[in-house]
Amino acid sequence: MDRIRIKGGRPLNGTIPISGAKNATLPLMIASMLTNETLVLENVPRLADVGLLQRILGNHGVDVMVGGKRTGETQYDGQTLHISAAKIVDTTAPYELVSKMRASFWVIAPLLARMGEAKVSMPGGCAIGTRPVDLLIMALEKLGADIEIESGYVIARTRKGLRGGEIVFPKVTVGGTHTALMAASLANGTTVIENAAREPEITDVADCLNKMGAKISGAGTSQIVIEGVAKLHGARHAVLPDRIETGTYAMAVAMAGGEVLLQNARPELLQAALDVLAQTGTTVTPTNEGIRIARNGASLGPVNVTTAPFPGFPTDLQAQLMALMTRADGTSRITETIFENRFMHVQELARLGAHISLDGETATIEGVDRLRGAPVMATDLRASVSLVIAALAAEGETMVNRVYHLDRGFERLEDKLARCGAAIERINA
Repeated sequence: MDRIRIKGGRPLNGTIPISGAKNATLPLMIASMLTNETLVLENVPRLADVGLLQRILGNHGVDVMVGGKRTGETQYDGQTLHISAAKIVDTTAPYELVSKMRASFWVIAPLLARMGEAKVSMPGGCAIGTRPVDLLIMALEKLGADIEIESGYVIARTRKGLRGGEIVFPKVTVGGTHTALMAASLANGTTVIENAAREPEITDVADCLNKMGAKISGAGTSQIVIEGVAKLHGARHAVLPDRIETGTYAMAVAMAGGEVLLQNARPELLQAALDVLAQTGTTVTPTNEGIRIARNGASLGPVNVTTAPFPGFPTDLQAQLMALMTRADGTSRITETIFENRFMHVQELARLGAHISLDGETATIEGVDRLRGAPVMATDLRASVSLVIAALAAEGETMVNRVYHLDRGFERLEDKLARCGAAIERINA
């Protein structure tokens, strides 16, 4: 099992290219099953989750071809996938595949919309909370699906095809909104989604579906209207830049000090997080090339933050901000409202000398003068990168174990940081 070794105390200077968004890539790949023509996705990140989803789609008969390198491309440019679901050979998604990645449950929508049936395993446990699929099932039922749950599988059928309907989500759900968008695109009639998720990745998927011939309006707002069409066709679409990767490296620069251009980053995708970063005393400058982050010598100011659905502060940046605030000059408070078990990094940050106390869904962080390197353990994707951020400013050496969590969501993390002067290396087991 690979580990990452970091020697702290070095500022970051240079350029970090931002990859395509994982949280848009996965639903875009799944949306390819809505048509028998080829969907070409550009700027796809090289991540463990992308490779796993390729295998899951292959189980249904989907052919995924990775495009060759073009002249002038570097190893930091995204890959191009040609995805063809010309013939769906199996409408069952088995437990052994779905249990490895929760987002793969979303295949239920295109399978049901195109084939009239789907048998998809319940996703199983999740390290950062229950994340139930009841709202996804409710959305499909509103579109006329007959659904049974049997032996851990959701079995969905539709006798005469899906039909448009009104879907009112009791709380904002990204997975529910993705599922409803895909299913409603091929439903007969008009669908209205109320209290829809507004995340940029939802808008990106809607943009791609529209290129494929769907009729979706209102993506990015809390009400989305979809006029169903009989058939979708192939298209070419470039995945938007990853706002979570952007925010992660921005906080890494704030932690270590220095000045870095986050190339291709788009500030409007994470304005709430950039505003919080500016409150800490970090300089945030949007440019034509991306976002420039700088902190040279100034101490970090403390902040009070509550996570919220977009356009609020993202839960996926909460652990990274907590790592940054361990070195702030004062007391910070972070309240996590999205997932109930998302403070697992607290004990590991404490091993580096952080002072953090928990009270329900609020973490209070007392800034300390110094952190010291220690062996730590990654517990989930975002928690693991918070340990890397803390290690960049810790005295001595930190060894981050179980880094396969990092490979699920961060492309070439150690390469990108090392290019900017970090003393970081991967140790192959």
